[in-house]
Amino acid sequence: MDFKRHIDEYLLFLSVEKGLSQSSINSYRQDLLQYEAYLTERKTLDPSQIDTELLITFLKELKQAGKSAKTISRMQSTLKNFHQFLVNDGITTHNPALRLHSIKEAKKLPVYLTVEEMERLLATPDQSVAGIRDRAMMELLYASGLRVSELIDIKTSDLNTDMGYIRIMGKGSKERIVPITDFVGELLEQYIANERLALLKDDDAEELFITNRGRGFTRQGLWKTVKKYELASGIGKNITPHTFRHSFATHLVENGADLRAVQEMLGHSDISTTQIYTQISAVKIREMYKKFHPRK
Repeated sequence: MDFKRHIDEYLLFLSVEKGLSQSSINSYRQDLLQYEAYLTERKTLDPSQIDTELLITFLKELKQAGKSAKTISRMQSTLKNFHQFLVNDGITTHNPALRLHSIKEAKKLPVYLTVEEMERLLATPDQSVAGIRDRAMMELLYASGLRVSELIDIKTSDLNTDMGYIRIMGKGSKERIVPITDFVGELLEQYIANERLALLKDDDAEELFITNRGRGFTRQGLWKTVKKYELASGIGKNITPHTFRHSFATHLVENGADLRAVQEMLGHSDISTTQIYTQISAVKIREMYKKFHPRK
């Protein structure tokens, strides 16, 4: 796989799993193409051969070219995130940008749906074969907080509705058991026995969720499906497959769930990643306070 392909895969990941706007993705593309040009000049396009010293030289050249501190900071962030993506996808084993001097930036709170908005979205699919399948997918996303890549990789053998769980292979090939509700379990059983059977073609696909062509979903295919129901629901928010994950975690924390348990269900290796959802809850409390307290 050439370096340009790595860039394309990362930009697709940002669109489908992270739900970034087209403007943000264009910024990442511009940075990474500039980075690729630099690596091409030095004939170092193998990610495993890129080291921290090479990145430092690249950033110094940007400074010498008159680039602003803000631009260089953004490029540094881009390099760190891009190389981490390559590590997570098994392209390389190290992230050379981790040793760069870190610049702290304020984290944006993730977009999530209220309970009412989620119910409205989940009620949008019709009763066609594809509609029932799509609802089952979205119900599972909301019930489990799965990543996009985890959902599309689920096989029917990973599902145990009798015990109420799904076996997930997460980042770094770490297996975890994710609980599901009886409601979602029954929904999935009905889908497997009816709609999934109708969608199967000659090849007996192992994936739990399959397309109208009888194949497993891609990241982009799932993103398009969710976008279809975003428009149909009229909710007015930028909804992506990852929005279900944020909503799942936010609603659990708001209702008093133990943060360690939420961390385990999300598959976060560090509790600090999960703590962003406590900030969402705190922001909501402050908003309610300002709105309803008589001494505003």
